[in-house]
Amino acid sequence: MKTSWLCALSVAALALAMPCTGAETYPERPIRVLAGGAAGGPIDIMGRVVGQKLADMLGQSIVIDNRGGAGGTIATRIAAQAVPDGYTLLCNSSQYVAAASLYKNPGYDPFKDFAPIINAGVSPNMMFVHPSVSANNLQELIALGKKQKLSYGSAGAGSTPHLTGERLLKLMAGLDVTHIPYSSAAPAMLAVAAGQIPIGLTAMPPTVPLIKSGKIRGIAVTSPARMPSLPDVGTVAEQGFPGYEDYTWIAFFAPAGTPKGYVTKLNRAVTAIVAQPDTRERLAVLGFDPVPNTPEQFTEYIKVEVTKWAKVIKDSGARVD
Repeated sequence: MKTSWLCALSVAALALAMPCTGAETYPERPIRVLAGGAAGGPIDIMGRVVGQKLADMLGQSIVIDNRGGAGGTIATRIAAQAVPDGYTLLCNSSQYVAAASLYKNPGYDPFKDFAPIINAGVSPNMMFVHPSVSANNLQELIALGKKQKLSYGSAGAGSTPHLTGERLLKLMAGLDVTHIPYSSAAPAMLAVAAGQIPIGLTAMPPTVPLIKSGKIRGIAVTSPARMPSLPDVGTVAEQGFPGYEDYTWIAFFAPAGTPKGYVTKLNRAVTAIVAQPDTRERLAVLGFDPVPNTPEQFTEYIKVEVTKWAKVIKDSGARVD
């Protein structure tokens, strides 16, 4: 995920200056972005960080419309049915690909109903516990789970943190754990902080302030190396599972049929935004790593992700509770 950001910024700036057939005057009115998560969660955070600068760049308001719940399928279904005129977009996480296999009828086809715009950034997932839980690391938590049945909360059925729990705790650690889905990351974190459930799994960004304040305790992060913002939290890989790596990504989509020129213009705009030093710094503090990519590259990545998580769902027996 490393690249020359100076080069990316220069290329993006040049691309924005180039004419884009059919898109010279787009947009001419505010754009609504349906967010597949509640306020305060990683989808909302990314949507607002990018949306604020996108509004300045395009000269039109960007309205974030949070529609969390059902593994992001509520927002995704609405967006799939929207008029493909470039004025309704979707901001969703990697639950977009997982829900396609987890739900019998997710209400959309991840390959046919959308035009992928850009994968704006990725974040490792974070496993955390209430401070009263007698485990300071992953191996201690696994040992505890072999003595008593544990439950864990996530940002929702089909979110990658949910499937990280299924893959890591069930398939790899062999624990009999119960998954408790929430509408987004924020209520899952608050449930753990309040002691309502012992374990939580969400994308890393919204957990940082709660871990630093001591309201929850970080157990393991799914990145290959420790994160600078939480250097005391060990990786899954260093805690008994070499090579383990999972991510939550946050991306933007347009309904299928949206003019290609609009999609290209939005891709170039977001590429320029996430390459800006202040945006990169803000996202890095939150745990996001921007990854420049074209709509075509992102489309191919979606195919890989659908296959990956479909296998985890099948092998673990994960289901919508």
